[in-house]
Order: sequence, then structure tokens, then C-alpha cells
Amino acid sequence: MPSYLTAPRSLSGPRRRSLLTGAAGVAGAVLLTGCSDSADTDERPSAARRLAARAAADSTELIERYDAVIAAHPSLAERLRPLRAEVRRHARAFTDGHAPASAPPAGSAGPSGSPAEPSASAGPSVAADPKDAVRELAKAERTLADRRAQALLDAPAEQARLLASVAAAGAAHAYLLTEGDK
Repeated sequence: MPSYLTAPRSLSGPRRRSLLTGAAGVAGAVLLTGCSDSADTDERPSAARRLAARAAADSTELIERYDAVIAAHPSLAERLRPLRAEVRRHARAFTDGHAPASAPPAGSAGPSGSPAEPSASAGPSVAADPKDAVRELAKAERTLADRRAQALLDAPAEQARLLASVAAAGAAHAYLLTEGDK
């Protein structure tokens, strides 16, 4: 049988189409949110500030998780630093460009000039096996992306767009983290 008639080999994991479909669903929710008119406009600014603060705190916690994995498994640093940098930009986006309160990147100079590394007691726990640590990081990215996708349904239009964008980026990070194991 000619090779062009055979079915392509099935790959495990999410396909690009499913990632795009998920992103399209998030975008649709953003459009619906942007078109809704809420009667509780007096509560919107306060709710919007709380939502932004929670989103920034979630990003900061994720940064700490990246830092802990990098500190525990330095061989992963090159692979994880670009994703960590994106999460840092997400945290800044939720704080109007101001740096969120978090530790500097693992391996960078701290206030005293010495390398800043998260302490074992202060940071999240990290699996001893690097592959497991990356899987846990991917799970954290996926969980946060799902939570943000849900939160955007009640968010003001501008924040909903930001949440949708950051949720899509988090889903992409989870995908990239899991694809590296293959």
C-alpha cells in the first residue's frame, strides 16, 4: 500500500488542534464577557482589584515553584528559565507593570550580592526526580490556567482578555513542559 494512504501514527498528548480549540473557547468566553453589562458597576473596581491581586499572587507562587525546581535540579535551568520569565511578565501585567513581591530568579544576585536561592523550608516541595518535578510544574501550570479560564467568566472585559491570554499561555507552558519528556 502506498505510504500516502496509510493513517499517520498516533501521538500521545494534546494535539495542536485541541490546544487551538481550547484557546478558541477561552476567546469566545472573553467575547461574551466583554458584551455583558453588569448592574453592579459600583462593586466592579473593588472586585477587579481583588481579581488582579489574586492573579498576581498566583503568578508569584508559580514563579516560586519554578525557582524551587531550578534550585533542586540545576540541569533544568536552561529549559525552565524562559517559561519562568513569561510567568514573571504575567505577574507584572496583573500589577500594572509593577514588580510583584517575589524572590529574584534562582541563581541571580540577591540584595547582598550573593546568589539568591529559595530556602528549602520556605518554597514548595520538589520531587527528587527531575522528570517528576517537571511534571508537577506542568500540572501547576495547567491547574492555574484552568482556574484563570474559569475566573474570566466573571471578570470585567479588560481583565477577562488578560486572564484569557495568560490562561492560554499557561496551557501552552504545560504542553511544552510535558512534550519535553517525549
